[in-house]
Amino acid sequence: MKSLGKILVAILLISTVILAGGCGPSSKAALNVYNWGDYIDETVLKDFEKQYKVKVNYDTFTTNEDMYVKLKAGGSSYDLVIPSDYMIKRMIDEDMVEKLDFNNIPNYQHIGATFKQLDFDPQDQYSVPYMWGTVGILYNKKMVPTTPDSWKILWDKKYAKQILMMDSQRDCIGITLKMLGYSLNSENLSELEQAKEALIQQKPLVLAYVVDEVKDKMIAEEAALAVVWSGDAVYCIRENENLDYVIPKEGSNLWFDSMIIPKGAANKEAAENFINFMCDTEIAFRNADYIGYSSPHTEAVKKLPREITDNRSAYPLEEDLTNCEVFTKLVNVLKEFDRIWTEVKAE
Repeated sequence: MKSLGKILVAILLISTVILAGGCGPSSKAALNVYNWGDYIDETVLKDFEKQYKVKVNYDTFTTNEDMYVKLKAGGSSYDLVIPSDYMIKRMIDEDMVEKLDFNNIPNYQHIGATFKQLDFDPQDQYSVPYMWGTVGILYNKKMVPTTPDSWKILWDKKYAKQILMMDSQRDCIGITLKMLGYSLNSENLSELEQAKEALIQQKPLVLAYVVDEVKDKMIAEEAALAVVWSGDAVYCIRENENLDYVIPKEGSNLWFDSMIIPKGAANKEAAENFINFMCDTEIAFRNADYIGYSSPHTEAVKKLPREITDNRSAYPLEEDLTNCEVFTKLVNVLKEFDRIWTEVKAE
């Protein structure tokens, strides 16, 4: 552009002003979306751009905590973010989330009643469900001869350097608390200290702490066992028939990820249009089919193949969730969780 000189620069500047100021909300400069990695069919973004004439800038994060720190620190300008239940509650309580205008989100009608009025947003004012699932163990049936039924297998020396743990403090500490017989929402300092010691004892057995890269590693049979989100398990099982997924008997995390608009978002109406677009039946189906996660969209689920909806990894039965808990917002031990995770990773 520099070689074309000042005239072209002036033309571009004038064009930008016209587009930004003269064409209504859908023609604002851009819609800035912040989502988990590997968590959307990216052709959907292109379709939204075509339909609404809005450029989508798409960034990803790896944990709720990373996302929160970035938004809390300021300097980011995201219009649409997709956090999990407990983090949404925290952000609502800290006045970090805009109330939604559901007049702009008529496709909300397709979200199942089971996924409304959840504890983190009991009046359904701030969030629209995107996906849901569980945390469990993905294992290679060739390397693990019997179906794991307990988190304790992740502490079995027989699988030294064949275990992949999730690089997420809330998830790792949570499953360890469940393994010890406690609530994954425990704020008891003694119980948390026991979880820390257990994770430190386990660390020599761990091949790596990973997030999105767990899929490639398990498909390639680089490890025997991995702590994963259920949608990642579904994807991996599709790619390698030697893999299977289980929710341990002690119970686990039942989670819900939802779409929210951060406080002060510059392009709120476009963000609401995006939420509505994501709740369109065909779009919701494409996303669920592509990424393997469980959809709260009733009509989209009907369109999925039976091998998915009958798969208890993706759509567990009530009995599978007997001992599962939804993460709640931690009140008094946030610093303890940070300290514990720092000490575990430093060993």
